[in-house]
Amino acid sequence: MEKYFKLKQNNTTIKTEILAGITTFMTMAYILIVNPSILSAAGMDSGSVFTATAFSAVVATLIMGLYAKLPFALAPGMGLNAFFAYTVVVGMGYSYQFALTAVFLEGIIFIILTIFNVREAIVDSIPNNIKKAISVGIGLLISLIGLEGAGVIVHPDGGGTIVALGNITSGTGLLTIIGILITSILLTKNVKGALFIGMIITTIIGIPMGIIDLPTKIISMPPSISSNLFNFEWHNIFSIDMLIVLFTLLFMDMFDTIGTLVGVATKAKMLDEDGKVPNVKKALFADAVGTTIGACLGTSTVSTFVESASGVAEGGRTGLTAVSTACMFFLALFFAPIFSIITPAVTASALVLVGLFMIEPIKEIELVDFTEAIPAFLTIIMMPLSYSIADGIVFGVISYIVLKLFSGKVKEISLTTVIIGLVFLLKFLI
Repeated sequence: MEKYFKLKQNNTTIKTEILAGITTFMTMAYILIVNPSILSAAGMDSGSVFTATAFSAVVATLIMGLYAKLPFALAPGMGLNAFFAYTVVVGMGYSYQFALTAVFLEGIIFIILTIFNVREAIVDSIPNNIKKAISVGIGLLISLIGLEGAGVIVHPDGGGTIVALGNITSGTGLLTIIGILITSILLTKNVKGALFIGMIITTIIGIPMGIIDLPTKIISMPPSISSNLFNFEWHNIFSIDMLIVLFTLLFMDMFDTIGTLVGVATKAKMLDEDGKVPNVKKALFADAVGTTIGACLGTSTVSTFVESASGVAEGGRTGLTAVSTACMFFLALFFAPIFSIITPAVTASALVLVGLFMIEPIKEIELVDFTEAIPAFLTIIMMPLSYSIADGIVFGVISYIVLKLFSGKVKEISLTTVIIGLVFLLKFLI
């Protein structure tokens, strides 16, 4: 393992990497419950989707760990699954087979774009100041995701405020606050594995509170995947609707993945002297293959999870972290009842404090030059407000181009950045 993953060179150990991988899994294990629930609204069998979700996560994350050797985990992405179920199937009236076909085509296109270095060029075209801002924006977004999922932050009905403080004196809100405090104390004491230990303690506390329900059984066989295996529909692939669906999936997945890779790599100080993510082509290949295989198995688009930041915060620096996460997803196929007790109230404590770790690069952002500062700020603030990494990047890059252009600094804009900006404008027009 030392020779393959270069642990000493990355200042890490096998124990640290495995613990980081388990931590990443625990913060994203909710996808095993949520993804089948969302895709069942499209008429898909939830048991089959559960197996497809876990297996596609195993394959894609193993590619990330063993091939790209990076500490990032992948699974069917949130937002992308909602678009699949509620927009394409429920809203547009197409079958889930049509949607699966779109996901499959998306994966094939991503493989081609990755082979010809198109996606790598897009990553490299993002200005360094915005790359640092992406990490900060993800920090705010991931904290919001944790707090909202646990009910600490709510969306009030009937107008007034956009968000408000939920009930933190009882139930999941109280357990979340307790978890944040416990994990914070562990961090101040420099306890190794503080995030992981914090989630375990929070789970134990949640049992007598009646929030965490112990499973009645431990082991279960994974549901059959046969009903959705290679379940494609080809007769509408040349329609305008397929083109729109395909473009939307490509856009959402591409820039969510790029944002996650750049943001988490920035936090982990893994960018090279040119501000590039190491092995980024291989990393992008992992989500392209994962998406293709996921569609064949019967699930929505596979992407790199922002929750990978929790494993990086625990010290994960190599592909061994991703391999450990993949092993946990494999075990989840047979121990689903155990993993079902990992609720948002448990993971929120980790996600909120990971948000703190992710904003560290804000110290390095250029704030004196407004042509650099304003795009960085828009990148940061639009991620949590729009609930989208991709949209944060859109606002950052477009404002960067416009401000550089009108301030006479056009030479600082690369041709690739201009092309990406035009693609962003096309996305809004569509």
